[in-house]
Amino acid sequence: MFVTPAFAQVAGGAPSGFDPFTVLPLVLIFVVFWFLLIRPQQKKMKQHREMIAAVRRGDRVLTGGGIVGTVTKVLNDTELQVEIAEGVRVKVARATISEVLAKTEPAKSGGGEDQEEAEGEETPKVKGRSAKG
Repeated sequence: MFVTPAFAQVAGGAPSGFDPFTVLPLVLIFVVFWFLLIRPQQKKMKQHREMIAAVRRGDRVLTGGGIVGTVTKVLNDTELQVEIAEGVRVKVARATISEVLAKTEPAKSGGGEDQEEAEGEETPKVKGRSAKG
């Protein structure tokens, strides 16, 4: 046979070894992803964890299933009792709370209900008269 194998020649100007400029685009892409995607998501998750940990009795909450209710009792670290209608109370996992709609004020130290009522809100007016009398 008259066919002879042809051998490819090696390019003479190709550098050998590590070139940092070939890795630079990958590093830049990672940095952009970190500041635009990963970091904000971590902050949002941290805020959500803090919000769930701060839920207490009397707070109005929205569950992941779309149910709005008022927390009537904190059962333990993972469960809450939520009243979704008058006399209808359900156990809800704390992790399913997606949002706290209204926070209750913390109890004031020292002083009873009479003091809170005196300092608190103005009595509503009904047709020129107060609601109390």
